[in-house]
Amino acid sequence: MRTLKQRLAAGERLLGGLLRLPSETLVEMAGVAGLDFVVLDCEHGPADLVPLQQHVVAAQAHGLGVLVRAGAAEPALVLRVLDLGADGVIVPHVDTAEQARAVVAAAHYPPLGERGFATYSRAGRFGARDIAEHLSRSAETTLVVPMIETPEACAAAPEILDVPGVDAVLVGPADLSVAMGLTGGAAEPRVRQAMAEVANAAERAGKPMVSIVGGTAQAAAAPPGAVIYNLAHVLLHTLRDLAGQSGR
Repeated sequence: MRTLKQRLAAGERLLGGLLRLPSETLVEMAGVAGLDFVVLDCEHGPADLVPLQQHVVAAQAHGLGVLVRAGAAEPALVLRVLDLGADGVIVPHVDTAEQARAVVAAAHYPPLGERGFATYSRAGRFGARDIAEHLSRSAETTLVVPMIETPEACAAAPEILDVPGVDAVLVGPADLSVAMGLTGGAAEPRVRQAMAEVANAAERAGKPMVSIVGGTAQAAAAPPGAVIYNLAHVLLHTLRDLAGQSGR
């Protein structure tokens, strides 16, 4: 079976859901519904490792890939979530190629990175994989996605995309909007223009984009790569629609 990383590199349109702990039932529902992966958000949600492992196990039981969004500059968390068996990491607030290289270093074993090595982790099947097999499997699986969230990061997108080990980039429209002094998020023309420029840089680099969206219309308009549905946004709007049908 091809890994999430291999499928993304091959140009598949992958669909995922962003959620926060605790949401094991939502993880299972995402698998039953036929999504390709989930993103467990440990930047804007809890990062407790025991429930995080339970969510990873639930996702993989349903054939879902798992990405974890860590906080900015948290190499220790990157190590731990990959040891738990996550397919990769999304790291926010990457503004420069140097910062992107630090993310790759945290996520990959030598020679590409400097991640601490162990085979007795869940990712190493508790020691059932030998060193060579674990190194090979990790290289095939580990997906690294820096988030671009400032005008400075948008300007540096070509250099960030050129860093070995960066598999894709994700523009955070809300943070980018605020960094520009705007309040309209992805609806702001300047934000949309900046996102389009990053997408063009990704196309020139031959790497996919990862896009966070709030619904199917935005997903259809997203550039090539993976799409992440913000499940909090989707559920809130669904619940508001249901509440609006009550006749109150």
